[in-house]
Amino acid sequence: MAGKTVCVTGGSGYIASWLIKKLLELGYTVKASVRYPDDPKKTHHLLSLAGAKERLKLFKADLLEEGSFDAAIDGCDGVFHCASPFFLQTTKPQEELIDPAVKGTVNVLGSCAKFPSVKRVILTSSEAAIAFNRTPRTADAVIDETWWADPDYCKENQMWYVLSKRLAEGVAWDIAKEKGIDLISINPSCVIGPMLQPTLNTSSAQVLDLINGAETYPNTAYGWVHVNDVVDAHILAYEKPEANGRYYVVERAAHPLDLINILRELYPNLKYPEKCADDNPLVPAYKVNTERAKKLGVVFTPLKQALKDTVESLKEKGFFKGE
Repeated sequence: MAGKTVCVTGGSGYIASWLIKKLLELGYTVKASVRYPDDPKKTHHLLSLAGAKERLKLFKADLLEEGSFDAAIDGCDGVFHCASPFFLQTTKPQEELIDPAVKGTVNVLGSCAKFPSVKRVILTSSEAAIAFNRTPRTADAVIDETWWADPDYCKENQMWYVLSKRLAEGVAWDIAKEKGIDLISINPSCVIGPMLQPTLNTSSAQVLDLINGAETYPNTAYGWVHVNDVVDAHILAYEKPEANGRYYVVERAAHPLDLINILRELYPNLKYPEKCADDNPLVPAYKVNTERAKKLGVVFTPLKQALKDTVESLKEKGFFKGE
């Protein structure tokens, strides 16, 4: 696939930055969209990548602006749509999460449909679009790609980020069917590992909270996966002709207490939260079925290594002083 031109939306983001790095290493020419191409905090880590000078071009685009992705997508063989806001606390869910995710997907796929050169679109979706519905996530529950998050359940529980990803993926499949777009969805769980960008992303911040003096840990459970595995899944899904549908990309589901126990083995001298944030029984970690991702060729990095890579990166970037 070397020599082909592809677009990556949301290029300055966590997953997208690593995806651009790997695509450049493989010999691709990359057209990346960013909201603020003149902000060094958003672009320096991209422009300094090996091969960037020769084969990376940045384009200004906005998720809410129809047609703003045309220039980045024109002439591309494939498009990786990574751009979507990711944060968990908001008082303006429609404005800050749902509209950018949903309208952004509509606008990006609208641009893709304009250009016959685009042969395949890879959507960065999420476990959020899969796991959260009225089916109890018990210790015996096995989650796979056939699950869909329930929008009404998300609204009732004010799970606005989850709702944004569910609605965005739903509209992506509708448009793909209507416009005849070859769409594949990658659905990673909470993505951790080393950071390229200088700013702290939401998933890495969840690990930082566990090692940075918090008194309590949350009572929840969801999946975890190394960023390298997520990037591999995107590229394999793009390059393999037989790839299709959705791919659930997760090493395992775990409770924050499970993470603390692993981190304590790696870094015994750190101060960890000793108490759960509530007095309810601990939420169980469900089982995951990732056979489709493995068949695609994804080899999962153990959670212990993913956590180690995250902590070392947090130290290197100055977010954590260490032991």
